[in-house]
Amino acid sequence: MSGVPVPSSLTIPHRSRLLVLRLSALGDVIHTIPAVVSLRERADITWVVEAPYRELVEIVAGVRTIPVRMKKWKGDPRAAIDAIAAMRRVDVSIDFQGLVKSAVLGFLSGARTRYGFDRDAIREKPALLFSNRRIAVDTTKHVIEQNLELANVEGGEGNWADFPTPVPGTEGAIVLLPSAGKPNKIWPHFRDLAKHLGPKALVVWGPGERDLADAVGAPIAPPTNLRELAYILQNTAVVIGGDTGPLHLAAALGTKVVGLYGPTDPRRNGPYGQLSRVIDRFRTTKSMESISVEEVVKTLERVLAE
Repeated sequence: MSGVPVPSSLTIPHRSRLLVLRLSALGDVIHTIPAVVSLRERADITWVVEAPYRELVEIVAGVRTIPVRMKKWKGDPRAAIDAIAAMRRVDVSIDFQGLVKSAVLGFLSGARTRYGFDRDAIREKPALLFSNRRIAVDTTKHVIEQNLELANVEGGEGNWADFPTPVPGTEGAIVLLPSAGKPNKIWPHFRDLAKHLGPKALVVWGPGERDLADAVGAPIAPPTNLRELAYILQNTAVVIGGDTGPLHLAAALGTKVVGLYGPTDPRRNGPYGQLSRVIDRFRTTKSMESISVEEVVKTLERVLAE
């Protein structure tokens, strides 16, 4: 890895064919959109993303996609070959993910210039082997701002207006998000909060989360796709949840949120633009259990009054 150029900032020749690598998850894809929207002025962009987020990227970021399902590639090598072949007509790649799997795709694309985070910011150090331009970013900043530094742009607004699909009858509630990607991000007191809120509460859930939603003991939303989820989150009074994709989607849509943070740092991964509405235990207990119902109710009342 010695001798690799370390530019002070990313430079893309005008109208280059650019491959963006940010495969998942929902919140991380959302956090990459501002940088990609700004890059559209410089380059002809194709974004490699996991298939469930294809519509989100195409509609909101306004770029072409190569949808992939990498977990299924072992059993379907033809799909892997076709996806990699579709990546091979690019000049430059940018790896916003910083994992070996994303960096390898950049390498396999044949891009002569492959940008990625430097050693201090990258998530998996072996991924450094597959980039040849490494950018230093300020890792104390929010991940959106780190992505903007990597891309050397100010940040752009995505086309959120055309994304939500109506789900009538769900408007105006207080949305509860009881699930999260990891068990230690789940707040265990949603049932008690729902008792306090009464009929104003609406539990929103995703695949594999129905039992957890039912356990809250409040009205639950119907099954939704991502665009229907966006409608519910956009047309609610406030969204309460942990560090999870739907919370970040709500923040991107401009909805008020109350973020509940224990094991993750809201300064890096909080609801962007709404960090003052976060209950933060990262710098103390790092435990979701230590966030009380009373504290959530008090924060909720303040947010609703703003």
